[in-house]
Amino acid sequence: MNIEPKLQAIEQEYFDISKKLEDPEVISNPKELQNLGKKRAQLEPVVEKYREYKEAQKSIAEAKELIKSGDSDLEELARDELAELEPKIENFTRDLTLLLLPQDPNDEKSVVVEIRAGTGGDEATLFAADLFRMYVRFCERQRWKVEVIDSSTNTAGIGGYKEIVFRIDTKGAYSKMKYESGVHRVQRVPVTEASGRIHTSAATVAVLPEVDDVEVEIRPEDLKIDTYRSSGAGGQHVNMTDSAVRITHLPTGIVVTCQDERSQIKNRARAMSYLKTKLYDLEQQKQNSEQASERRGMIGSGDRSERIRTYNFPQNRITDHRINLTLYKLEAYLDGDLFEMMDAMLLAEQTQKLQDLES
Repeated sequence: MNIEPKLQAIEQEYFDISKKLEDPEVISNPKELQNLGKKRAQLEPVVEKYREYKEAQKSIAEAKELIKSGDSDLEELARDELAELEPKIENFTRDLTLLLLPQDPNDEKSVVVEIRAGTGGDEATLFAADLFRMYVRFCERQRWKVEVIDSSTNTAGIGGYKEIVFRIDTKGAYSKMKYESGVHRVQRVPVTEASGRIHTSAATVAVLPEVDDVEVEIRPEDLKIDTYRSSGAGGQHVNMTDSAVRITHLPTGIVVTCQDERSQIKNRARAMSYLKTKLYDLEQQKQNSEQASERRGMIGSGDRSERIRTYNFPQNRITDHRINLTLYKLEAYLDGDLFEMMDAMLLAEQTQKLQDLES
């Protein structure tokens, strides 16, 4: 696969954008300046790597000329330089090919994560709580900020969640978390099971890229906004004031709630942000359905009804069914050590994209 023409075109585009950024008319237009700056930043890693690649090629050509010179001392030095540079060319080619793969436009975004208990009754709510703790521990390892938007606990008082929604406020969170969307299945002996039998339960995870205000437009007349008293923890103040907010988007029927903050104003702002994220996700799901043929190259954007992972406690294993990877480190995994699985998912997606590019 010859990637040279594509790289030359990208370098030229980078040069053209750099010139435009020096234009006084562009400098006086904040929106265009921001768009061009963002585009230039996206191209920069490719251009820098391409220039390193061209410099290595130039050095190889010079070394080969020295070998032809007939000077034995220079020839030995040139051969040493060739032995060092030629393997680098393969690495450059691999890295540049990966940089040219189609990028997910949402990869740099923060995310909203929804975890809901599925089949399995009380055990499913406990598993939903385990998944939430797992992601919180993963975020702590990354030093990512987690904010709970809304939650509904198990009324039996055993500590599980029927549903919990939280935000990971970190640039690039979607690039890691997108592989988590789908049905997660657990096989273990529940704490509520006296006979010691292994039960199978499930919880669903949806990872939604957070959107900027400019990406989703909402008309005020399309909203129904209600306030009510929070049912969650937070002390007397929360429970005695109408601080919780419920927003219904009438055209789609989407309902979002936020009751985590004591301030109704803050809850309303968070709920609106969550609603925009849900509407953006709805549009993306429509596009994915319309472009079903592309989905085989989008491992992180599959059907959310698909069973993606099994957590088997008796065998101490986690299996991802999309890439047929099994790890025997369940305790560490549930404590937030998701790195090996996420790296494997990224590699699988890159491999699929390379195959699509070559076909």
